[in-house]
Amino acid sequence: MKKIIVGIGGVTNGGKSTLSVNLHQKIPNSCIIAQDSFFKDDSEVPVDSNGFKQYDMLDALHMDIMMSKIDLWQRDPVLFLKQRNLMTDCITPLDHKKVFVLIVEGFLIFNYRSLNELYDQRFFLEIPYDICKERRSSRVYTPPDPPGYFDRHVWPMYLKNQKEMENMVSGIVFLDGLKPKEELLAAVYKDVSQAIETLREKD
Repeated sequence: MKKIIVGIGGVTNGGKSTLSVNLHQKIPNSCIIAQDSFFKDDSEVPVDSNGFKQYDMLDALHMDIMMSKIDLWQRDPVLFLKQRNLMTDCITPLDHKKVFVLIVEGFLIFNYRSLNELYDQRFFLEIPYDICKERRSSRVYTPPDPPGYFDRHVWPMYLKNQKEMENMVSGIVFLDGLKPKEELLAAVYKDVSQAIETLREKD
């Protein structure tokens, strides 16, 4: 049984979820684990000296639970997909040519060391400050962003986290999030497909 783990990270509102979903729809026997699904309850999220909730840091996430989900997939991707009704065809244990793909999506997926060691491919979406702020302001969050939150917390933390990521990780493919989503999907799909074919050819 052959497996590939693809990481799709990037700035908030940079297009991570859209790219991940589109990639999943094109790749048989794939699934997504999204980091946003593992936020702690609002009452558990730390507050900084400005009174802003510190959502843009690893302490705001149940990374242990996220890692346990990834471990379940690694141990038995067939069962993982069946339990979520994501099987696209019939799989048997003797079908050694099948490749299972896990797409891990999120804004801090390359900042968690034990998770970082699992990726076979890494992609990171970037967009400029002004576009990011405009997109963020058009979305509704629960709880909602307080006044000044983007400039005084979200963007500074993004820059801090990105610098930390670049010091920790190599082999990241940086993507221009302003390009058409079809173009981004085509580029990532090509790379992942090549990795799948290479893995299939190995005994």
